[in-house]
This record gives sequence, C-alpha cells and structure tokens, in this order.
Amino acid sequence: MSGSAGFLLCSLLLLAPRCTEVAAQDVQPDPKTPCANWMGGAPGYPGHNGLPGRDGKDGKDGAKGEKGEEGLQGPKGDQGEIGAPGREGPRGFPGYPGQKGEKGEGAFVHRSAFSVGLKERAPHPNVPIRFSKIFYNEQSHYDASTGKFLCSIPGTYYFAYHLTVYLTDVKVSLYKKDKAVIFTYDQFQTNNVDQASGSVLLHLSSGDEVWLQVYGEGDNNGVYADNINDSTFMGFLLYPDPEVH
Repeated sequence: MSGSAGFLLCSLLLLAPRCTEVAAQDVQPDPKTPCANWMGGAPGYPGHNGLPGRDGKDGKDGAKGEKGEEGLQGPKGDQGEIGAPGREGPRGFPGYPGQKGEKGEGAFVHRSAFSVGLKERAPHPNVPIRFSKIFYNEQSHYDASTGKFLCSIPGTYYFAYHLTVYLTDVKVSLYKKDKAVIFTYDQFQTNNVDQASGSVLLHLSSGDEVWLQVYGEGDNNGVYADNINDSTFMGFLLYPDPEVH
C-alpha cells in the first residue's frame, strides 16, 4: 500500500507542471480585474540566438539623388607619353611682310684688275712688253711705263694674254718676280695671221710684280698689233687672302 501510494504521488507531482502550462494557455486572466495578480511560474532563461536567415532579394533602385557640389581640384598628374605625330594640316595663308630692318654696314670689296693692249709692233725681246693701250686700269695697279703689274692686295690672281702673230714666230713667257712661270710658242705660217694665248692662276704677295716678255733671239719676236689686230694682256684679283678681310 505504501509503495502504490508513493508511485501515485510521484506521478501527480510530474503531471502537475504540465497541467499548469495547459491551464495557463487556455485560461488567460483579465489584466483589468483585481484578480490579475494570479500566481505564475518563475521566468525562464533567454534562449540562444537563432541562425541568421537567408539573404533577401535586392530591393528596387531608389530615385536619382540631386547633383552634389563640385569637389576640390586634385593634384596635377604625371606627364603622359608623347603621342604619334598628327597629319600635316593644310597650308596657311602668307603672313604680312615684316618691318624693314636697319641699314647694315656695307662690306668692303677689294678690287684689283687691269686690261691693256699693244700699240707698237715687234716689241724688244727679253724685256717686259709695254702694253700702252689702256682698256681698264681703275686701281692703277698696272704701270704702262714699265709694262708690269704691281700687287697691292695679297691674294689669288688670274692672268691671261692673247697675242696676234705675224711676220715671224713668237716665243713669250709670263714672269713673276724675275722668274718665268709659263711659256707660249707659236710658229708663223707664211701669208697668214695667227694667234697665241696663255693663262694662269697665281698667288701674289704685296709687292710682287707680273709681266709678259719675248724671250730668245729677235727672230722669235712676231707679236703684232695694228688698227684691226690686237695683242692684249689682262689680270684681276679672284679673292684676297683671309687676313686682308
């Protein structure tokens, strides 16, 4: 008897809390009544946080906002690489003429030249031929009384002669400072008028003399001139020495 009573008592004690929960769920007291202070059980401990839910779908885009204020200018960036050359553009119109420049100083030009001819027939051999017919001698560097050209401007000169040959053979030479530089020989043909000529480039220093003369014996003195036949001698400065400028 005591064993059955103990078992029954234990069963009642176990079922009592469950019956109390059911009764609490089925019958809720009115909080406005004085009997709202019914006796309830002690509050339990908070449960653990549940697992996070799945991500929801993206919402719709909102309306476009107003334009914001312009920001501050950033620092200057690094210089980029040079690009490829572009195509050549169309040709532009001619510009306006520039202003007239100031007058410059004129460069001094050195001049020295002569051109002379023979008046007398058969000049004397082995002495300078005196060409007394003056075609040009503005600087007076040729002396008709001696037949010699006197260098006053150091530099490079060109000399040439063209002689009429008549009655006998001709042998002539061009001299520089008492030394023959070139020789010309022409053999006379009977009953004929012939020509003999020569030319040369020479460098002259100040004071050098140049002339033309017949060399050899008198039978080689066929240089001739009259009113229709000329024998001429000429020379001129090509360019002065650099230190003369």
